[in-house]
Amino acid sequence: MKTLMIAIIGALAAILSNKGIAVFNDGLRPIMPEYLEGRMNRKELAATSFAMGFGLVIGFGIPFSLTTSIILIHSVFLGTDIIGTFCPDNKKGTIIAGIIGALYGVGLVIGLEGIVKAFEKLPVNFIDSLGEVGTPIVVSFAVFPALATAYQYGAKKGLLNLVLSLIGRQIAIIISPITISSGEISLNPEGMALVVGMIILMIYATREKASEEDIVDLTSVFGERVERIKGNIVVLMIMGGLVAAATSLNYISGDPIALNLASEGQITDAGFAALARGIGFIPLIVSTGIATGVYGPAGMTFVFAIGLFVKNPILSFIIGAAIIGLEIILLGKLGHSMDKYPGIREAGDNIRNAMSKLLEVALLVGGMNAANAIAPGMGFFIVAGLYILNEIAGKPVVSMAVGPISAILVGILANILSLIGLFNIPA
Repeated sequence: MKTLMIAIIGALAAILSNKGIAVFNDGLRPIMPEYLEGRMNRKELAATSFAMGFGLVIGFGIPFSLTTSIILIHSVFLGTDIIGTFCPDNKKGTIIAGIIGALYGVGLVIGLEGIVKAFEKLPVNFIDSLGEVGTPIVVSFAVFPALATAYQYGAKKGLLNLVLSLIGRQIAIIISPITISSGEISLNPEGMALVVGMIILMIYATREKASEEDIVDLTSVFGERVERIKGNIVVLMIMGGLVAAATSLNYISGDPIALNLASEGQITDAGFAALARGIGFIPLIVSTGIATGVYGPAGMTFVFAIGLFVKNPILSFIIGAAIIGLEIILLGKLGHSMDKYPGIREAGDNIRNAMSKLLEVALLVGGMNAANAIAPGMGFFIVAGLYILNEIAGKPVVSMAVGPISAILVGILANILSLIGLFNIPA
């Protein structure tokens, strides 16, 4: 079922990329009109897509997918972006893109499972230790609203948000569980901290309002491109429904934070994290969608939250499809609202920046913990060294992926040293 679902998603995503309807890579989306309007040829588009996406698939999507049984969606959609743009822009090319996209999805599932099984047969089985990579994320994910507040409004207001979020967290610990009639409701501390932090950030953001003469109606400027997205609403709704259904089955996840929370069984927290991420992506998806006429296969990413909150895959499909449809119908109004409240647009950028910075720190700590569990002492040594070397080299590997990749490399090195008698397997 998992293989079939990922194959269908891979096929449809590759077709959407091939037709220029939707691409996942945020950097590729603004370039698509250059091809669609004849200012760039197909080979140049394909080369650009490959340059932007391949490194992220290998260095970001797959390492996270190896640490749990859940596939990070970047592994799928960044690959299908490349597949779609490499296939010819004609009927035959679209069919080929769909077939290759499906095969890619199958290969991704079987390949990842095969790698995990192969690792389990090694003298030093480090798969269980890799779970340590996500432990700091599970605990610290609720900090990012305070970080976003600090990015946007300064360290003092960020600190105030952090303190109030911490108070909310501790109150949740004290009063939980709450008894209502004959039942109990347990409050998750991190979830409560996240809610408090997001409320404070939104209060700050909505206090900024642009004057009428400063508001530019993007929908009227890019009317044809908005209509192009609306003309593809049905296929985009199907895509959104599939993503929500696959998420509800714990086959895929939209980001590393939700992935690690879901793998720990903290589904509600994962849902809140995905919801907050969706809020952060509203400005980016709305602005790039209106300006380019190209949407994202997962829309504003709320479909991942739907899949986590609604665990029935059929119901998730229906609601996920409806959410994407609603996003597209309201695209123009959302664009106008963001122009009216520039603080909200800026908050979206800062939420994404805060999440990235939090992940970078948490995954470095998690990678060091995992590596040290695999090879005590040597693990810290290697991860710290590789992280600094990556910084010196100009970050050829995305910073937040260094921790997980280094932990995997430590596991492989431990096995090589064990085979030649230079490593003792930890008890």
